[in-house]
Amino acid sequence: MRSCGHEKIRRHRKVHWVQKLCIGCNGESSHMTAQQVRSIFLSDIHLGTKACQAQHLLEFLKEYSSEHVFLLGDIIDLWAMNRGGVHWSPAQNTFVQKMLRRARHGEKVIFIPGNHDEAIREYVGVSFGDIIVEHDYIHTAADGRRYLLLHGDEFDQVTRHHRWIALLGDKAYDFLVSLNIYLSWLRRTLKIPGYWSLAGYAKRKVKTAVSFIFNFEDSVIRHVRDLGLDGAICGHIHWPMIKEVDGLQYLNCGDWVESCTAIVEHLDGRMELVLRSATPKSSAPQIPNI
Repeated sequence: MRSCGHEKIRRHRKVHWVQKLCIGCNGESSHMTAQQVRSIFLSDIHLGTKACQAQHLLEFLKEYSSEHVFLLGDIIDLWAMNRGGVHWSPAQNTFVQKMLRRARHGEKVIFIPGNHDEAIREYVGVSFGDIIVEHDYIHTAADGRRYLLLHGDEFDQVTRHHRWIALLGDKAYDFLVSLNIYLSWLRRTLKIPGYWSLAGYAKRKVKTAVSFIFNFEDSVIRHVRDLGLDGAICGHIHWPMIKEVDGLQYLNCGDWVESCTAIVEHLDGRMELVLRSATPKSSAPQIPNI
């Protein structure tokens, strides 16, 4: 089992408003200025696509410094790039540079590939610019709880056993996200406040999608229980969540295509789901809950 290093207390930073959901915070959302955190967990950034919200991600990273950064898969969308739709913006390039810089300056940066960047799984155990590639990882939080870190596609039966359906679904999802870009432009033009995700709306309304999410979460929790761990932190389904199931913690980072969410571990081991927002709670989009 691996454990993390000692805590290093650094100066706090003044930040924009953020909306947060927290384990151990009485179940309430609140606004506060961010403080030094121990770990940052990111997944499903989908670099190489137009839908990647890299600029929001960079703003989020400016607000936090940490001892550890865990990249939990689908960081680079090789599926989309292989289809000939490569879009690599300056903001995406800056993100890669920031990760390399953080690793070079002593932060532990671990990259766990997902299904969209599965080719990188061939390099498990190799370091790229001090960024370590792992298949999965056991992280010991400051409060002693042990979390399995993984992308999660191994618990997606469609991805595992019906790859052609997964690829077809990926194209359909890309279409919804692309359409949402134009809808967002229209909302801004009409000065309609807030953010609305077409793909997220479809997930909430389509019964089979909701059933898929529940099945995924249950499979992850069963695996964690079999391993004798305290919880799991994953990504894959683009559905940000923190919840307790039969005494075990299930945390999903969400994504940086629709929800722009991440998990942070505070210095006392509390895990928090952060929605990147530059607006107060009254106008900030709500994190979906099942």
